[in-house]
Amino acid sequence: MIRTYTYNPDVGIEKLGDDVDFAALLANPDTVFWVDMQSPSDVESYALTHDFKFHPLAIEDTISEVPTPKIDNYDDYLFVVFKIADYDGTATGLNTKEVDIFVTKNGVVTIHREPVRPIDVMEMRCERDDRLLSRGVTFLFHSIIDYLTDHYNHTMEGLEDAVDVVEDEVFAEPDESVMKDIFNLKRDLAQVKRLITPQREMLNRLSRGEYKLIDPETNIYFRDIFDHLNRVNDLVDSYRDTLTAALEVYFSTVSSDTNEIIKILTIFSAIMLPLTFIVGLYGMNVKMPEFEWEHGYLFVWCVMITVVGAMFLFIKKRKWF
Repeated sequence: MIRTYTYNPDVGIEKLGDDVDFAALLANPDTVFWVDMQSPSDVESYALTHDFKFHPLAIEDTISEVPTPKIDNYDDYLFVVFKIADYDGTATGLNTKEVDIFVTKNGVVTIHREPVRPIDVMEMRCERDDRLLSRGVTFLFHSIIDYLTDHYNHTMEGLEDAVDVVEDEVFAEPDESVMKDIFNLKRDLAQVKRLITPQREMLNRLSRGEYKLIDPETNIYFRDIFDHLNRVNDLVDSYRDTLTAALEVYFSTVSSDTNEIIKILTIFSAIMLPLTFIVGLYGMNVKMPEFEWEHGYLFVWCVMITVVGAMFLFIKKRKWF
């Protein structure tokens, strides 16, 4: 599916149909265009080669998912790979989506294999507000990156809620499922970190005016996105520290419970030890004086009960439980 929007000062903003001459759009310096391709077919992707004449390596990156965000500077255009992440709180963890962006002298081409909510929001805005395209290609490119970056707010909110739930579980009655949740969240946060780090560097380069296609007036706007990604990065670090502390509390709680069980068993063994000795002593095949006494059996029981009471008082006085 291809969605095409154009802006011309004489006509305003227009949404074009399926039959579009992209080569003519690219050749018209008075027209600013935005072409969005969602899950393009082979025929639709052919326009990238035939009409736009993008480099085969860049087109190959749009077909096969690139593991790391990046920006490539070609002679007449920029190629950007930007990634966002969705978090739904399930065991599957993060769902990453890739948006490939070509920035030409008078237009922007975005390509993605799945529906991307920020792109859909931009399309709705584009239909009712011509400023998205009328301010030029650089501002259009900035708006796309800005919307994609803002999507991390929803992702971090979901991760924050999950971290809060894990914290509550750790201080309630932690079990092995809590430890699994902690490691899953740490894995998701590490994945966000892997996405954020190269994109921060990308925005830093864009904000320094390294590319001739980027209007220097927009440097400060790209700096704002860079600061936003820095805040996301700081949140990731904060959540990871919180999970590390929660994991330490979990292990401490488990260790404390284990120690409590061992202590009880040890006390029980200590109380039973003298009784075992007495029973073993009278179990020998040796004639004891008490055997001839009619109250000998009762005497042994009294001794054992006295020993148990004395051991109990001794342990309690030492505050071992």
